[in-house]
Amino acid sequence: MLGLNKKDTSLLIVVAILTLLAPFILNPFPTDSAMAQFNAGYPDLMQRFVIFGIFAIGFNILFGLTGYLSFGHAAFLGVGSYSAVWMFKLLSYNVIPAIALSVVVAGLFSVLIGYVSLRRSGIYFSILTLAFAQMSFALAYSVLSNPKFNLTNGETGLQVYADDPQILQGANAPDLPHLFGLPMRATYTMDVGAWSFDFNAGYYLCAVIMMVVFYLAIRIFRSPFGMMLRAVKSNQQRMNYTGLNSKPYTLAAFVISGMYAGLAGGLMAAMDPLAGAERMQWTASGEVVLMTILGGTGTLIGPVLGAGFIKYFENIFSKINDNVLHSWFAFLPDGLEDAVVFIIHPFIGKGWHLTLGILFMLVVIYLPGGLVEGGQRLLNWIRRKSVGGDDTREGKTEPAE
Repeated sequence: MLGLNKKDTSLLIVVAILTLLAPFILNPFPTDSAMAQFNAGYPDLMQRFVIFGIFAIGFNILFGLTGYLSFGHAAFLGVGSYSAVWMFKLLSYNVIPAIALSVVVAGLFSVLIGYVSLRRSGIYFSILTLAFAQMSFALAYSVLSNPKFNLTNGETGLQVYADDPQILQGANAPDLPHLFGLPMRATYTMDVGAWSFDFNAGYYLCAVIMMVVFYLAIRIFRSPFGMMLRAVKSNQQRMNYTGLNSKPYTLAAFVISGMYAGLAGGLMAAMDPLAGAERMQWTASGEVVLMTILGGTGTLIGPVLGAGFIKYFENIFSKINDNVLHSWFAFLPDGLEDAVVFIIHPFIGKGWHLTLGILFMLVVIYLPGGLVEGGQRLLNWIRRKSVGGDDTREGKTEPAE
């Protein structure tokens, strides 16, 4: 189907099912229960899951296939956001032109940065991309906010104002981002017993786009172009000795990856029409690196899992406070309850980074292949148990594919 083999088709179908049914899957607990704290099925967070999933998928095309570690991909995320907001200001609130412009501008910007950065490899390439990203952040934060040619609006952030031209904005069109009249904030809430499920227009637009770019990533991974990128990662020097010039391939991978990041930035602006320089900071670049490694570098679904994992911790664990902990452990004696809350306190709320850091260390140490490797080990263990334990064939080792 769609030029994919059976395994890739099954993976695409699984991703589609999980994405489309996310409002149900991410709300497992009743709305009024104490465990509702862990529900993640509200529109804003679901949008972040798929948008950063797109960001991580694109980064994985560069890092996972070529081995080139970029610390500057947040620059393309920010450029995409600024481009989308400018399209809102100049034309209309329709998200299609805004998203298209964000991809094009990010692609052109990545050609410029990639052409210079890819003259070096290894840590030198990483430092160059970080330098370009920080220069972009400085430009957006100060230089390009000069009142004479205010392109970014500095620390306040770029947003749409009532006196902006919006030359294609119809009289009856929504006064917020929309898809041919359907507002991105439009949400249908369905109550089923004690559960409540939100179906948001913006989320489903992002979800459909993520499935499309996920399909394109599969095609890239399985194509001759993807094989050339793997050859670059395996031994670029030996590849050059054969007479093949690897630079066009690495530059193409860099540009494709940058366009994915620009797409993610455009979608962020489409969900909330505001663009700020903070999206270009080095911390945003480091976050996508963590997402890819945590999920599984070089795998197809790994970056999506890593993005969901980190965004879940950022938005769910950071909201847990001492009052929530006391409500959970109220059944314990007073002294023991206070002791348990005291022990857990550093790992929740503002300390969620500590919990994430510990989990990241455990994954890197015990699951070098990320969450995907953990899932594969679990499935293999279940299969062995289903056939009554290990047989003689299970103990044999075979060469890796």
